[in-house]
Amino acid sequence: MATRAFCAGAPDDVVIVGGGPGGYVAAIKAAQLGLKVTCVEKRGTLGGTCLNVGCIPSKALLHASHMYHDAEHTFKYHGINVEGLSYDWDVVQGSKDKAVSGLTSGIEMLFKKNKVNYVKGEGTITGPGKVEVATLDGGKETLSCKNIIIATGSEPSTIPGVVIDEEKVVSSTGALALKEVPKKLILIGGGVIGLEMGSVYARMGSEVTCVEFLDRILPTEDHEVSKTFMNVLKKQGFTFKLKHAVKGVEYGADGLTVTAEDLKKSDTVSLDADIVLVATGRRPNTENLGLEAAGVAMDKIGRVITDDHFKTNVEGIYAIGDVIAGPMLAHKAEEEGIACVEMLAGLGGHVNYDTIPGVVYTHPEVASVGKTEQALKEEGIKYNVGKFPFGANSRARTNNDSDGLVKFLACAETDRILGIHMVGPNVGELIAEGVLAMEYGASSEDVARTCHAHPTLSEAFKEAAMAAYDKPIHF
Repeated sequence: MATRAFCAGAPDDVVIVGGGPGGYVAAIKAAQLGLKVTCVEKRGTLGGTCLNVGCIPSKALLHASHMYHDAEHTFKYHGINVEGLSYDWDVVQGSKDKAVSGLTSGIEMLFKKNKVNYVKGEGTITGPGKVEVATLDGGKETLSCKNIIIATGSEPSTIPGVVIDEEKVVSSTGALALKEVPKKLILIGGGVIGLEMGSVYARMGSEVTCVEFLDRILPTEDHEVSKTFMNVLKKQGFTFKLKHAVKGVEYGADGLTVTAEDLKKSDTVSLDADIVLVATGRRPNTENLGLEAAGVAMDKIGRVITDDHFKTNVEGIYAIGDVIAGPMLAHKAEEEGIACVEMLAGLGGHVNYDTIPGVVYTHPEVASVGKTEQALKEEGIKYNVGKFPFGANSRARTNNDSDGLVKFLACAETDRILGIHMVGPNVGELIAEGVLAMEYGASSEDVARTCHAHPTLSEAFKEAAMAAYDKPIHF
């Protein structure tokens, strides 16, 4: 739809505070729907945490480190000999930065193309339909609008006794920009961020130890998948300290010492490190937005409370993304941004939260969508399980890259797919087929009877579906 022309002095239809994946996508979609829109972003570059210091730069480092690791360890299996292999960490970092700058400038071009007004500065809600912006050039600007969308994202959290300085004790932000590859890296937390960044440095030669409070890593994933994944990471050199509570980090002449309590033995252990990465989750960015003064209701951890239409308790104020309940994922925020502005435009925006995929971009990757086996048991839902190992997949075996499995969970009565969980090569791409199947209410038999090209990794997906309703062919 073409963007309508507006009088310059007319109030905006919507002001979006935050230019991350949720905010900038909402802004572009709003403009495409003919709404007059302004996006306020205090970072000075668009894309939010994801593009600037999260999803995108971490994938650049993951890709570079994976290529290096392959050249060092797996090329010889295929008869390719590499002599004098080395890496230039400054060039690796430069390549990452180039990718980030290119993508952030690309979003600015999209704003211009779609006639989105972009204000660089920190926005504060000062009343109904009013956003005051302290601009990055030192000025002030007051924006008037009919609706406000809060899309300010999240930031790294920490734990008592540990102070992040972004030099030796780092968050994910600092971990992306280390001056050199550490000899010893300790991860506090066994979630997605810690394991991805730990993989980067393990491949480059770091000795990586993961300290996790719970009894397993990736606690929200299917238990079988997280256990399989941990065993693969152990083969890659990771050391795990499960059921350990970190009590503090001390600085010394020779590095850092992490003190943790072994919750099984009730004693204390000390671990040496050059760098400590605190990866204990994220918290919503809802401070200094004027939400309390505006009367916007929040829960005890600072998330904005909304209804099913992203409305807060204050008329004309909405919220999306990491500042509201649900998984803190860029693609979830994007879907919410589109749905929210569609509703503002009088359309039927909708997000199906049962089909939001999750991916861990290590190697092998972990990917999932829908219910876990544990959740189905707790809800008393009868289900069938279908599994197929990549070790029985011809393409994975040919590539000598066959760790992991595909797991289907289907309703025992209707065969409708309830969940798909995978660990293996390229499963971050394969999960899209699962999301599409679940979005359209497919059964495991529907997937199993769909022709998949041979030889491909996707055949493991098909055979797991076959196993859920009948039997696989190749296992």
